[in-house]
Amino acid sequence: MPTFSSDWSLITHLDHGDSGSLSLIKPNGDAVSVTNLTGTISSDKKHSPWFLGMTDNAQVILFDPVSKELFFSDTMPLDAYPAYSYKDPSSSRIWFMNDGDKDTGNDPLNCGDQGSTVTIIDRPKGQKPKHIATLCVGRGHHVTTFITPTDEHPNNPTFAFVSNLVDGTISVINNDDTDKNNFLSIVGLIDLTEADKEKEGLNQAPNNAFPHGTQYSNVTGKIYSLNNGYGTVAVINPITQSIESCIALKGSSNLLLSPCQRFIIGKGADRKSNPKHVVGKISVIDLVKQEVVVEQDINDFYPSVYRFGPDGEKLFVTSAATGKGEQKDNLKINTLYIYDAKQLPDLVLLKIIEVGSADCGRRPIAFPTDPACHLAF
Repeated sequence: MPTFSSDWSLITHLDHGDSGSLSLIKPNGDAVSVTNLTGTISSDKKHSPWFLGMTDNAQVILFDPVSKELFFSDTMPLDAYPAYSYKDPSSSRIWFMNDGDKDTGNDPLNCGDQGSTVTIIDRPKGQKPKHIATLCVGRGHHVTTFITPTDEHPNNPTFAFVSNLVDGTISVINNDDTDKNNFLSIVGLIDLTEADKEKEGLNQAPNNAFPHGTQYSNVTGKIYSLNNGYGTVAVINPITQSIESCIALKGSSNLLLSPCQRFIIGKGADRKSNPKHVVGKISVIDLVKQEVVVEQDINDFYPSVYRFGPDGEKLFVTSAATGKGEQKDNLKINTLYIYDAKQLPDLVLLKIIEVGSADCGRRPIAFPTDPACHLAF
């Protein structure tokens, strides 16, 4: 029987179409207890509250998008919006992303037809969270990357780079809280248009870049934006806010930076080449060489979530479901692939472990770091 540390808790949100549920999972001796915190539909159906997290005493933290006020509840409204969040590594601030309207990518409440929002919440340890700012950026789903000056790149600004999926741009935001006049102001907009890849010769945003995934490497001092629509990775100078080059990377839907920060791992799936089989794809980009140096195809495997272990020595790739008909029937949806990260850029497979089946599109993975807990999930 495994022994669990008592100093942990897990919050799980499940989306059921137009409504969701929230559960709090905590240790209870050698087992765990599950508490359902789901309540009813909120009174204002037009502007549902945002779910931001939980307090130390297990109250749900909610955000009113109209008043911009935080409030606390013992239950979770069924229609609360679970916003994507990114923790600023240099502060206690958390950035919450609003994808905007499903059809337009706009947040009409705050931005009209000019984009959607990023909301910044400060949550100092031991204190109640507070709203800092709500900013209008571009339209659609957002991914955020933070950079600061480093020993290797002392001229780096303290900026946040927020990609805008529908517009095909990246909003640049001053994140330096010592710069009182410009803190949390939008200081630039990077247009990701590659005119040679636009069917109608378009040479400016909005475009079909569809950025989804950014990483910063301290080895090169550059930001890398995955432009799904083009099948490229844009190499961006964070100081000049300019695109210096593009690396071809077809068939990838995400980017993962290696612990040494020299390599980026891409993963995706080919569902078009063979109506009976999905081909999983894992690629390695050498950021110094600026090229894809390794590509690996895995038949009947959909790489869902991939993460490096806590010690950085292994790369874990989970399986899940995709496709339909024979493609889905032939999938391996009960496997975990483990690679030797010490041998990058080579993708050396250490082991394939059979786990439970995941008949869904996403199988998350986590790594307990408590030495009293010897389990991997």
